[in-house]
Amino acid sequence: MLFTEMLEDSFIKNDSMLCVGLDPDPKKFPAIFQDKKDSIFEFCSRIVDATYDTVIAYKPQIAYFSSNRAEEQLERLINHIKKVAPTVPIILDAKRGDIGATSEQYALEAFERYGADAVTLSPFMGFDSVEPYLRYPGKGVFLLCRTSNPGGDDFQNQRLSQLAGSPYLYEHIAELAQNKWNTNGQLGLVVGATYPKEIENVRRVAPGLPLLIPGIGAQGGDAIATVRAARTPTKGAHAVINSSRAILYASSDKDFDKAARDKAIETKNLLNSALNLA
Repeated sequence: MLFTEMLEDSFIKNDSMLCVGLDPDPKKFPAIFQDKKDSIFEFCSRIVDATYDTVIAYKPQIAYFSSNRAEEQLERLINHIKKVAPTVPIILDAKRGDIGATSEQYALEAFERYGADAVTLSPFMGFDSVEPYLRYPGKGVFLLCRTSNPGGDDFQNQRLSQLAGSPYLYEHIAELAQNKWNTNGQLGLVVGATYPKEIENVRRVAPGLPLLIPGIGAQGGDAIATVRAARTPTKGAHAVINSSRAILYASSDKDFDKAARDKAIETKNLLNSALNLA
């Protein structure tokens, strides 16, 4: 299946726009995982087992694994997700962005080593840094567009020129992704839930692209405003709305996986209510 088809299938099957971000921090794990050799895999796999029927996608953040020398555990985790939830797509949050030859290696890492269904990239170095990922048939690519961090204003929210009505840089990225750059039909955009007005602008410029939206939950983004801003004329897998810490660390007790499931269901239902009201 194409990545976009996987998103749509998961959206329908699980009735969900919720993406659970897998950002494992061993310091925050329940005491039962302390000093356990494969604690990152064990913790994350239990989160997956508790939530796989509530989500549209999973988004492992590679830095949390590599900083803990846990790349092998990430490989095992992705294989585990594919086993228990084969129709739920996996978005590797890597935010890569480098020259073409190096991008070829990063693409191989994301799609062949880890077996991810999609990856996040920085478009700052231009199309030749993105193109190697688009050679993989059916694989998804999410370009950073209007991110949820305050420092995003430094570049993304600057106009291309001083002329009245000149587009912002993030709008230019959205236009390229919607049209010229979307050579495999699997491009999407990363936009932060902390900027719902900018999400509306991105949706206007790129009406046909899936949006990966971090920032709800611990980062304080308004879930209802996010869904309304990201909506498309027809109901579909138009928004992949990520929550990480609020779900992963819903409880520090041994029932953490049950608490994670309860929080995932609560968040899923909130997003669906907003979609029905949009």
